[in-house]
Amino acid sequence: MIVTRDRQEAIEEQTLAPYALKSGQSKGRVYPEDEQDYRTAFQRDRDRVLHTTAFRRLEYKTQVFINFEGDYYRTRLTHTLEVAQIGRSLARALGANEDLVEAICLSHDLGHPPFGHSGEAVLNKLMQDHGGFDHNKQSLRIVTKLEARYPNWPGLNLTYEVREGIVKHETEYDLSDSASSGFDPALRGSLEAQIANVADELAYNAHDLDDGLRSGLIVPEQLADIELWQMLCDSIGWDGRVFTEQTRHRLIRRMLGIEIDDVIQATGALLAQYELPDAESLQRLPRNVVVHSESLSSLNRELKTFLYANLYRHHRVVRMAVKAERVICEMFETYVNEPEQLPPTVLQAADSRGLHRAICDYIAGMTDRFALEEWQRLYDPFTLP
Repeated sequence: MIVTRDRQEAIEEQTLAPYALKSGQSKGRVYPEDEQDYRTAFQRDRDRVLHTTAFRRLEYKTQVFINFEGDYYRTRLTHTLEVAQIGRSLARALGANEDLVEAICLSHDLGHPPFGHSGEAVLNKLMQDHGGFDHNKQSLRIVTKLEARYPNWPGLNLTYEVREGIVKHETEYDLSDSASSGFDPALRGSLEAQIANVADELAYNAHDLDDGLRSGLIVPEQLADIELWQMLCDSIGWDGRVFTEQTRHRLIRRMLGIEIDDVIQATGALLAQYELPDAESLQRLPRNVVVHSESLSSLNRELKTFLYANLYRHHRVVRMAVKAERVICEMFETYVNEPEQLPPTVLQAADSRGLHRAICDYIAGMTDRFALEEWQRLYDPFTLP
């Protein structure tokens, strides 16, 4: 049996929720092109993202720990893959378009610079007189302009729905600015975009806690007063004495299960309150519908507060962040003052984008490792240029 694109689109119409986005009803691409016979438009977008240079570079970009601090900590790439897995699970249960959710999840962090949110903050400061820097907008720039893989258009020529999902990516740490990107600010993110947002937050909490415990920056005793931690310990029957690697795995696995089940139940209950005939009616609601229950939201806020104080602001993490900021600042200033040190391709890009934006794009595209090596090439007399 061969399953064609037409057949897959028909299955979507029959099986997805009425307020889910269907690939056969896509608003299309900026540059018209024929769709393929055996992949839907959203499946094709997902595959295009997977094959980008920007996606491969995520392997060597910081999540919490700088890449070279250990092979077992999460990177932007593993975080992205975990977000996509959680997103697919939520989409399947909620009747959403799983392929669209996956495409948005895989794209959501393409614009992150080296050294995580520290790198983003310093680039935004350096670019404050030149349009600023935001990794959501940079993700959109990558898929619409910077990835040069096709002869007939810039970027990846993704569908409207995937691009809107990237722009309307919004979590506690990321705020969207859809108006400046050409998308209707009166419309919320689609069901699929909202699922990607929640999957990102869910992955952050669980996996940063996991890495914090693995690294020893957090120890179980510190979590004794955190209600969610107590609930997890009780659910697996851990008495709080011998904390092994398997114990950690069981706790994080249980946390993911509880969080995912809660989102499905809370979102399902909220959707049942509305009679939504189509996707746009969902986007015009006064609130997001993909949510945690109020009780688990409260527990998550308590955990986030703990992680901020004890992991993200741990002196070892802060020290590396300060070093990273210094690396980016010094490279940026050197490139601005001595542009002849830039590669020819960057100088060529400066002709159309402006010098500061071209430098920002160049640095934002670096991995942690390349940024540190480039810094050495610029300032260490014993390193070959």
